[in-house]
Amino acid sequence: MRIDSTSEIETNMTEVTQKDPLVLFMPSGKRGRFPVGTPILDAARSLGVYVESVCGGRATCGRCQVSVQEGNFAKHKIVSSNEHISPVGPKEQRYASVRELPDGRRLSCSAQILGDLVIDVPQDTVINAQVVRKAATDRAIERNAAVQMCYVEVDEPDMHKPLGDLDRLKAVLEKDWGWKDLLIAPHLIPQVQGILRKGNWAVTAAIHRDMDSSRPFIVGLSPGLKNEAYGVACDIGSTTIAMHLVSLLSGRIVASSGASNPQIRFGEDLMSRVSYVMMNPDGREAMTKAVREAVNGLIGKVCAEGGVDRHDILDMVVVGNPIMHHLFLGIDPTELGQAPFALAVSGALQYWAHEVDIEVNRGARLYMLPCIAGHVGADAAGATLSEGPHRQDKMMLLVDVGTNAEIVLGNRQRVVAASSPTGPAFEGAEISSGQRAAPGAIERVRIDPETLEPRFRVIGVDKWSDEEGFAEAAAATGVTGICGSAIIEVVAEMYLTGIISQDGVVDGAMAARSRRVISNGRTFSYLLHDGEPRITVTQNDIRAIQLAKAALYAGIKLLMEKQGVEHVDTIRFAGAFGSFIDPKYAMVLGLIPDCDLTEVKAVGNAAGTGALMALLNRGHRREIEETVRKIEKIETALESKFQEHFVNAMAMPNKVDAFPKLAEVVSLPERKVLTDDGSEGGGRRRRRSRE
Repeated sequence: MRIDSTSEIETNMTEVTQKDPLVLFMPSGKRGRFPVGTPILDAARSLGVYVESVCGGRATCGRCQVSVQEGNFAKHKIVSSNEHISPVGPKEQRYASVRELPDGRRLSCSAQILGDLVIDVPQDTVINAQVVRKAATDRAIERNAAVQMCYVEVDEPDMHKPLGDLDRLKAVLEKDWGWKDLLIAPHLIPQVQGILRKGNWAVTAAIHRDMDSSRPFIVGLSPGLKNEAYGVACDIGSTTIAMHLVSLLSGRIVASSGASNPQIRFGEDLMSRVSYVMMNPDGREAMTKAVREAVNGLIGKVCAEGGVDRHDILDMVVVGNPIMHHLFLGIDPTELGQAPFALAVSGALQYWAHEVDIEVNRGARLYMLPCIAGHVGADAAGATLSEGPHRQDKMMLLVDVGTNAEIVLGNRQRVVAASSPTGPAFEGAEISSGQRAAPGAIERVRIDPETLEPRFRVIGVDKWSDEEGFAEAAAATGVTGICGSAIIEVVAEMYLTGIISQDGVVDGAMAARSRRVISNGRTFSYLLHDGEPRITVTQNDIRAIQLAKAALYAGIKLLMEKQGVEHVDTIRFAGAFGSFIDPKYAMVLGLIPDCDLTEVKAVGNAAGTGALMALLNRGHRREIEETVRKIEKIETALESKFQEHFVNAMAMPNKVDAFPKLAEVVSLPERKVLTDDGSEGGGRRRRRSRE
């Protein structure tokens, strides 16, 4: 792009800009004037428009395809035509003869600007994809990966110039691509000569550089033109491991998958796994081996689904809660099981993937996001990066509900974070008929306020239980139990219909109205499914949910007090479980504070999305590293008011906090006091309308 650095005469600059063609790139909308003969690829790069090129402008990789939009674009004062671009030359003809070049497409490294142009950078092909689209969030991630593929042609050995093969490779990488002071992965050094000769002195080097201040590394070397490289974003949860396999060149998600964390056999929740390590001399090694094997198994699965060789994986980003983080890295998590809950390391980490037994390319790098504090880990950092409370003015509450809930609250002025030990109740454990989300599990529940009869949906069946054809549709899966989302809904529905009081006691008087309310000696239960198996919601089940939700709400309340706010503007549920929570029922239960329900959204696996962002754009790594350093951690166990908030939060929705926004859409019952045996101690219930 022509720039008059001397700024000598304003009229001369006007003449230049009038003479040089105007080029507009779509869909970015970036524009600039360039001298006739400028390659379109050079024009794009000078404007910051991302167009991929592996071959360095040799017209062999085909990744820099663009097309010309013809017509009179009055808004932009451009008349664009294919006549304003150079004719197809020998390089493009050669490429089209070897590979397919769709009609209307040109290689921007060869096509030159001859006149005003509107250039389209295609978004509908893998080759030219500039952004990544995650179906659940439709999120766009600008690509600036830590790995770059660089094709070069190396001079053959010369007795008169006794420079080593590797040194000549480094020299041409500096000459053609500007890479200076290159390091090389040690395992590649013995292979360089063989690879150069196999490629007839033409090779593709994979260069890894995370920070601009760090020295770049040659992490991969392939004979000839290597037109693809892959990365993995992995979220190691205490229950589930989730993974994305991604093209580092285009940003395309090639395959996604998940698997149960095999560490569950050592303990259902995090503290039980720490206890296992403390009580068994080989406990840490066993759990580290188990999780690494599971990650390797998932890599094999996503590679098989995507038709990718696992040795083409050159970069990885991993997140997880602090105990998963430590166990994956082979660090004893014992200190996290007792005050002051000290992390072995909290900052971001870089490894060679093979150092932690991950079976990918020998030169692949592995980046782990920083942990925020003792029980607010790299997964919370990933979710924070994904949802960005630090990037907005609104007061955002970000909650990742799991066996250990991680809570982040803040805006661009200040962000605070905490964790709350909710336990595994929301995931089905500690619930009499509870189970993990799987085909056959009840996932949605509604209770008729007059008859107290339930209807429900199960995973894998589209019909509700009271619809014709449900029994036939559910025959394959059966009705096997109740998962977390339905546990929240059924307890909330029992409260709204008066089956339980605000304090969570099942009203024994309801047994006279409905066969669904059944006696269990001194307490009562609600019969949700009278079949095989028989599914009931017991008084103990309700207590388990109350304890879990009270712990979470008390943690949130503490953060709100630290921020000096009485309400939040927006709430985001993160995590696989959070994706299936109905915000209305979560608020009825008192899981979260009062908020406009239109501002309460599930954001899916936000931790995994954050890992994906860090994988595809190294700038996001710097962003979250800086953000984590500024986040203030609140240790709930040390806060004197936690117990008070916890006790108040045992009630539904809460004993003292008002829920005016919720009351606008749901008719909440009046307070009804019951004794432990379910007999009424006073108060009346207000009937609510049902949708």
